[in-house]
Amino acid sequence: MHDRALPAAKPDGAVIFDSHCHAWRRWPYDARVPDPNHRGSIGGLLYELDAAGVDRAAVVCARIGAGSLANDDNNDYVAAAACRHPDRLVVMADVDSRWLPEHHTPGAADRLRGAAERYELTAFTHYVHDEDDGWFGSDDGAEFFGTAADLGLVASLSVSPSWFPAVGAVAAGNPTLPILLHHLGHLRLDDPAFGAARAGLLALADRPNVMVKVSGFHYLTTPSWGFPYPDVCERVLRPIAHAFGPHRLAWGSDFPVARQHVSYAQSLAMVRDHTPWWTDAERALVLGGSLGRVGLDGPHRSP
Repeated sequence: MHDRALPAAKPDGAVIFDSHCHAWRRWPYDARVPDPNHRGSIGGLLYELDAAGVDRAAVVCARIGAGSLANDDNNDYVAAAACRHPDRLVVMADVDSRWLPEHHTPGAADRLRGAAERYELTAFTHYVHDEDDGWFGSDDGAEFFGTAADLGLVASLSVSPSWFPAVGAVAAGNPTLPILLHHLGHLRLDDPAFGAARAGLLALADRPNVMVKVSGFHYLTTPSWGFPYPDVCERVLRPIAHAFGPHRLAWGSDFPVARQHVSYAQSLAMVRDHTPWWTDAERALVLGGSLGRVGLDGPHRSP
């Protein structure tokens, strides 16, 4: 039996902050797993954070699953854990994401305001369908994102490339609203429109409040377990790094969803060991410093 490797040393004062992970009371994807109450649990997440030497994590809530796999209470589950571990966890509550019946229906701004008050949020997440439905540019969408800006929230958005123009318009209309895009903008290398999609994402670098999560390498290429993902690094991450700068990028693990493709330690190594174009100081920004710039470095406050 091999001893588990010790976490790599960090520069004095550096904070490693996982910008994108999940936790669920029960595993929402497959009822056949032998450990449905642990596979996605807060306890499992905290174990990985400790083992990898990661200080904090933004837990992206996703109220997914049906029947015995349902997690309608995911916002409550994560918020309760953040109250128990205020120095470790930040809640990104799921507000009106695509799997919810209220998705893109009237009243979204009020629902966002209610969630912000209930959980004393600093951030929320919103997932949309693959194709842009025009809602970001609607009156309801404008009120939703305007409310987020007024409340001083950070918006963590899961969008495909078809939404990039709409994201740019939201960013321009709400210049004080930090927007974090999931998983390197979902730029799939096998997409026939990859070049245009990448150009669309790089154009968002002109909006200083748009940031990109350095996460989800496994979604962008085949095979999904091809660590250290050299093609994604060269064709996706490196151009993004040049356009946005390290202060607008944030590493994320996508744990525990990523575990069938890459280990938690490998997800961290993608930035720590496979980004020769960054200095140590720039790498420290991607691994945690950039999130402090947008106000995610304070402790969670108990409701």
